[in-house]
Amino acid sequence: MRFMVIVKANKDSEAGVMPSTEMLTAMGKFNEEMAKAGVIEAGEGLHPTSRGARVKYSGGPAAVSRGPFNLNNDLAAGFWLINTKSLDEAIDWMKRAPFDGGDEIEIRQVFSAEDFGEALTPELREQEERLRAQAAKK
Repeated sequence: MRFMVIVKANKDSEAGVMPSTEMLTAMGKFNEEMAKAGVIEAGEGLHPTSRGARVKYSGGPAAVSRGPFNLNNDLAAGFWLINTKSLDEAIDWMKRAPFDGGDEIEIRQVFSAEDFGEALTPELREQEERLRAQAAKK
């Protein structure tokens, strides 16, 4: 099962405060443990929302707003994409992440092709597989 682990933004991440050498070292060690166990597929930190934008669709032309955005529980500061046998295993891994007081993550299962049932026709499934293969080459 694949899971996206969303690292929630805080006032420091939104201010562009970079992690300390100690935090980068601890995070590198944690990522290395997940890599050795074959769990991690990707993981990155995100720039603050002041360097981003939102696109809103409301039936007409898409509306664009540029950051910064108000700090709330919906903002992300980073992510991991992990592959575990269950949500419980994903939770066990993330309980070991080197965060401290006040930090928060969210763990969400990624849809697989089987989740879409008959709506994902053989043609759509083939297209999805082709696009994934193209993306993997880059």
